[in-house]
Amino acid sequence: MGEEDYYLELCERPVQFEKANPVNCVFFDEANKQVFAVRSGGATGVVVKGPDDRNPISFRMDDKGEVKCIKFSLENKILAVQRTSKTVVLPEKRSLKLLKSHNLNVNWYMYCPESAVILLSTTVLENVLQPFHFRAGTMSKLPKFEIELPAAPKSTKPSLSERDIAMATIYGQLYVLFLRHHSRTSNSTGAEVVLYHLPREGACKKMHILKLNRTGKFALNVVDNLVVVHHQDTETSVIFDIKLRGEFDGSVTFHHPVLPARSIQPYQIPITGPAAVTSQSPVPCKLYSSSWIVFQPDIIISASQGYLWNLQVKLEPIVNLLPDKGRLMDFLLQRKECKMVILSVCSQMLSESDRASLPVIATVFDKLNHEYKKYLDAEQSYAMAVEAGQSRSSPLLKRPVRTQAVLDQSDVYTHVLSAFVEKKEMPHKFVIAVLMEYIRSLNQFQIAVQHYLHELVIKTLVQHNLFYMLHQFLQYHVLSDSKPLACLLLSLESFYPPAHQLSLDMLKRLSTANDEIVEVLLSKHQVLAALRFIRGIGGHDNISARKFLDAAKQTEDNMLFYTIFRFFEQRNQRLRGSPNFTPGEHCEEHVAFFKQIFGDQALMRPTTF
Repeated sequence: MGEEDYYLELCERPVQFEKANPVNCVFFDEANKQVFAVRSGGATGVVVKGPDDRNPISFRMDDKGEVKCIKFSLENKILAVQRTSKTVVLPEKRSLKLLKSHNLNVNWYMYCPESAVILLSTTVLENVLQPFHFRAGTMSKLPKFEIELPAAPKSTKPSLSERDIAMATIYGQLYVLFLRHHSRTSNSTGAEVVLYHLPREGACKKMHILKLNRTGKFALNVVDNLVVVHHQDTETSVIFDIKLRGEFDGSVTFHHPVLPARSIQPYQIPITGPAAVTSQSPVPCKLYSSSWIVFQPDIIISASQGYLWNLQVKLEPIVNLLPDKGRLMDFLLQRKECKMVILSVCSQMLSESDRASLPVIATVFDKLNHEYKKYLDAEQSYAMAVEAGQSRSSPLLKRPVRTQAVLDQSDVYTHVLSAFVEKKEMPHKFVIAVLMEYIRSLNQFQIAVQHYLHELVIKTLVQHNLFYMLHQFLQYHVLSDSKPLACLLLSLESFYPPAHQLSLDMLKRLSTANDEIVEVLLSKHQVLAALRFIRGIGGHDNISARKFLDAAKQTEDNMLFYTIFRFFEQRNQRLRGSPNFTPGEHCEEHVAFFKQIFGDQALMRPTTF
């Protein structure tokens, strides 16, 4: 199996600790994600390491018997050691105060540090779970709920094992995951994972069932909002995404693995220390080992090898394992590091070898723009709330976070479309169809189309002499009016004369100020067009002669300069009875230039009646 096939991997830089052995006991604290290596009951040293700890913490403590559990408080301020089933010792003397107590028969407990919720297993069958939520020094009791146990043979008493329960936050919601080794329905074989949603308020509800279609030993992780189920017998793992559409039976949604089962990518244990001789090659790590212990959300510990890894999802291999582009997009858009992978999928579907059909391309663009629009709307709502002064009255008002799933027009233009239109082997009709499909999708989601996308369409049409199509696109407003677009059309006049009028019509539709239209035309050296426009609206008596003469001179076209100069002489004659310019018009330089080129005799003589 090539590396491109593995979609799960162990992190490159694991936390390394002393292996578990008769002298060294290893403990893991799920709240701080720290590994404790306790030698000889602490007498010969305790070393504490975590994924984010730059320097390990080392200390010694008196050996007062076997350590059953050891943990730091948050921020490593207080150490607690448990040596018997009923006592917890704080090595430093501190006073403790009882805040609240509840009397329950507890079989076992489970704590989720991310959500500060503890689950207590009660009743004989152990399957009634009582959650408590801790917040700001208070403990609140949440509604208890029952886990449905599978039917068991009469000879055995069913009970809920702590090993088959996990708690994790998925898509911002807390779930209790129950690994049910046999389905409740007799006609269904194989184990399943049942997800119970545990809200802050209200009753816990069974929401999702993940079908494993196999039996044996399993372990659960949650990575990037995906439920990962490891299967020890086959040494493979599968992933489930509860956001993807499943089969809904009216109360719960059934999900199947997103992808075929695959092993975690083979991992080499690097040789370190004095033994790291160049001749020694890295040792392959035994994956799915019976000594592996899995913790939530994404931690795998091998006590026998002395490693703590974070499990990671690799998105690139998934692109080829999930051929349905729509489903692939739904999956990728929910992942944390998705941007570059999504852009590569878009480029791939527009390549000669993997060219997708237009309906598929349309689906992909719609899914991208759906996310983009959601973000734009959230930004707008936030801006309006800030403007209305709500940010002071509502401290919960937060600026929307732009995730990697938000791909805007510049992303798609820069990484996908600009390279795509340059491909010579692509039929130009397909190129134009793709560009128009992206613009259609933006319009459908009421997203203002950036002018550079329209420019890309126009340049592609001009390149292939498709002026009739350009005319239609403009006539039926397929391409939205904008000033940059009008300027681009003006520059096309030499290839396509009607472009000039199309441009002016667009500027008028935009209710562009007349002097702005004149500026646009002059900046493009369209001096006669500017003069024709200003005459057309009857504003030619008030315009600056100098501005037009400057522009005419810059064209280095002497006959154009002559025409413009003569026009203003005639205007002066009509308005003032003399063709001469007044000192206030500052045209002395242009009069001198005219004489230099055409001679004094070419100047207009005053007409008298």
